[in-house]
Amino acid sequence: MNIFSISTARDTPDSQLHSEARDWLLLLTSGQATVADARALRQWCAQSPEHARAFEQAKALWQQLAPAAEHWQQATQPRRFGRRAFLGGAIAASAALFMVRLTVPGGFAGLTADYRTEVGEQRRVELAAGVSLELNTQTRINRRALAEGEQGIELLQGEVEVLAQAARPLQVQAGAGWLSATRARFNVRNTDSRVCVTCIEGSLSVAVGGRSMALEAGRQLIYDARGIGQPQVVDTQAVVAWREQVLVFDNASLNTVIDEINRYRPGMLVLLNAELGKRKVQARFSLNQLAGVALLIRDAYGAKCTELPGGVVLLS
Repeated sequence: MNIFSISTARDTPDSQLHSEARDWLLLLTSGQATVADARALRQWCAQSPEHARAFEQAKALWQQLAPAAEHWQQATQPRRFGRRAFLGGAIAASAALFMVRLTVPGGFAGLTADYRTEVGEQRRVELAAGVSLELNTQTRINRRALAEGEQGIELLQGEVEVLAQAARPLQVQAGAGWLSATRARFNVRNTDSRVCVTCIEGSLSVAVGGRSMALEAGRQLIYDARGIGQPQVVDTQAVVAWREQVLVFDNASLNTVIDEINRYRPGMLVLLNAELGKRKVQARFSLNQLAGVALLIRDAYGAKCTELPGGVVLLS
């Protein structure tokens, strides 16, 4: 059987599913896939047994091509082609033309952000006298020019811990809201179009959609473009554990755990088992453990691991 043959029945439901499955595989190994893309793939596979089967067949095709890719890479060493290029081209030969959009934290504005971190990187910024920022992984921040000499920043994407001990309030724009603090230490996370604010010390004000409320130490609130929630008591040490190179999960779903790990780990873990994704997890991971976390999940939950180029691991 010629695995490179192109079906003439592209308009059939079955051929459409296989085309979409190959597109998903190409996206995952493009190096541009995001946590949101992994979540969307899980939802796509869960639509029906036929969807899940089509993706399994795309994986099988990828694995069948691997030996040929290694041989081809050695034969073309001077040209510096890689396995990714060969396999991507081979799969694309039996799929519709596919384009992967460039995805970076903070969108196009993130490309020129004043302060930024990459995957797994953390960085300290002394913004001004009495104001410091601790940027977590995949974060983009811009300075904001404000009236009357006030300091201002915009958190485009990612997570930052802010320490403000200044004479004038620090203004922070994050998503649909504004935060204002003179003497406070707080954590702000802007991911998946949702903002989570945690006050660690002191107090700050949060304004969203015409509503404003004070946030005291030990409390957290969440808001998005639709509105703002109520402050909740939280364990602030767990929220900022990333400062100590640790991730803490308290009764979180395995889906949530994997999405969070993907923010810190090059490549991507993709959990395709919907039932397994609902399992609750009590865990504490050091960031230097994350390279082998797929094996920990395999051993703890009996998941099957399939490794793809670019650090992508499929868990099923």
